[in-house]
Amino acid sequence: MSQPPMPSPELVFDTIWAYQRSAALKSAIDLNLFTAIGEGADTTSTAAARCGASERGIRILCDYLTTIGLLAKADGRYQLTPTTAMFLSQQSPAYLGSIANFLMMPGLKTNFDNLTETVRNGHVADSGNTVAPENPIWVEFARAMVPMMMPAAVGIAEILDIASAGPTRVLDIAAGHGMFGITLAQRNPQVEVTAVDWAPVLGVAQEHARAAGVDGRLYPHPGDAFAVEFGSGFDIALVTNFLHHFDHATCTAFLAKVRAALKPGGRVVVLEMVPNADRVTPPIAAGFSLTMLAGTPAGDAYTLDELRDQLEGAGFGGVTAHSLPTPEMVIVAKAE
Repeated sequence: MSQPPMPSPELVFDTIWAYQRSAALKSAIDLNLFTAIGEGADTTSTAAARCGASERGIRILCDYLTTIGLLAKADGRYQLTPTTAMFLSQQSPAYLGSIANFLMMPGLKTNFDNLTETVRNGHVADSGNTVAPENPIWVEFARAMVPMMMPAAVGIAEILDIASAGPTRVLDIAAGHGMFGITLAQRNPQVEVTAVDWAPVLGVAQEHARAAGVDGRLYPHPGDAFAVEFGSGFDIALVTNFLHHFDHATCTAFLAKVRAALKPGGRVVVLEMVPNADRVTPPIAAGFSLTMLAGTPAGDAYTLDELRDQLEGAGFGGVTAHSLPTPEMVIVAKAE
């Protein structure tokens, strides 16, 4: 009887060396390598001159990027793949290179160096807590993550049909870059946004609001979202990429505070990575739980049933879920 083929250790090596992939990508972004190649600097010598780097370094980096599918190579010349042309060339309106400045910050990567201890304890050490008061990483988040967030911002505006909503008061909680509220204001000149976040972060949101021409309708409201008074009478509350940082009970209690700020029938909009009930699919949303384990005391990626339970426990009803062309999901509910 024939023996089954011997398993390959390739996946083990690929995973152990995964840090090399992210480091190579970050170097290419820092050097504007993808943009240079897309604009015709497609040989080792021309790319090196364009990027201000050594020919040896560029040759080895480009060859490595080719081995992992981020470049193609033929006859000694490199070219972008459809993915890198779309997302990593600064000539593309869908450029995502800036997100590496946040996602690869030393303060975030260090948490994974300590992951074994976090798994043993079930929570991150205080020194690695990304939701510690006024953590400066959120200023970099606000500056770097706009390109990644814009598809969701546009999706939320369409789901809410904000363009035809008339006068609308929006409460944007943990506003960060501000683009969720700003996008609503751009689509409807009768939208006014109260943006809640730490003061340094709101400074970035105000910069973005000025650039978008809506700064006169974005009102900063600095402070801790759990402690600051929101006010009342809002039509819409945005709770985007926030709930995953906290445990289930904390999320439910927080959503009750949000409900109290809304008019009867007002809507809350939740944006989250939402894994399926099996918690292993889809891969990006399911894997986000590990990010929360590494960086928060009790955060998690919540399933749709868990988010529905939090919303209904806080006094919301009519929960609906909406897919996006990104790994995230939009959940909308009404204050009852």
